[in-house]
Amino acid sequence: MRYICSICGFVYDDAKEKTPFDQLPDTWKCPLCGAPKSAFEPESPVKTEPVSAPVPETDADLKQLSSGQLASLFSNLARGCEKQYRPEEAALFAQIADYYTSVTPYPQESSLEELAALLKTDIRERYPATKSVAEQEGDRGVQRVCVWGEKVTRMLSSLAERYLKEGEDMLKDTEVWVCTVCGFVFIGKNPPELCPVCKVPAWKFEKAEGRR
Repeated sequence: MRYICSICGFVYDDAKEKTPFDQLPDTWKCPLCGAPKSAFEPESPVKTEPVSAPVPETDADLKQLSSGQLASLFSNLARGCEKQYRPEEAALFAQIADYYTSVTPYPQESSLEELAALLKTDIRERYPATKSVAEQEGDRGVQRVCVWGEKVTRMLSSLAERYLKEGEDMLKDTEVWVCTVCGFVFIGKNPPELCPVCKVPAWKFEKAEGRR
C-alpha cells in the first residue's frame, strides 16, 4: 500500500519501508515537508469527479474587491512574477500590494479556533469549487494557483490543529520559516533545501521574527 502526503506529494510505500504506515506513531511527520501523519492519504487509482460549481457568464457575477483582497491579489501576482524571474514586474506588483495593504483596516482579532475552521472550509469547499470552474474554463494558470494554494492551506491547517493541541511547546527550540514565493510554512531548525510546494531553494525562505 502506498500513502501520499497531500501537501508535498511524498510517497510512503509500505513495500519499501520497514514499518507499515498504519503502525507508525501519530507523532510521525512527513520527512520532506514536516506534515503530520493525518495529512497522508491512501493512493487511489480512481479519479474523483470535480465538484460542480456555477461558471460566471455575465458581468452581474462580478463583484468589487476589498482593499484587503486586492492586496492579496497583487501580492500573489508579485510572487508569481518572482517565480518566473521577472523582477521588474514583481517589484511593481509588490508596490501596488503595499499600497492596498496600507489602506486596509486592521482586522479584528480572531481566535485560533476560528482560523482553523476557516482553513478547513477553504480546503473542503472553496478550493474544490474554484478548481472546478478553472478546469471547465481550461484556465491552467488558476489551476496551478489552486494546487499551490491548497497545499499551503493544508499545511497551515495542520499547524493550527497541532498548535491547538500542543500550545507553545510546539515552537520550543525550533524556528518558523516562510517561503517568500508560495507562502509555505515550515517548522524546523533550518529551512528545507527545496520548498515542498513550489521547489524554490532554501534561501527563498525567511525566518518569522517577533515570536513570543
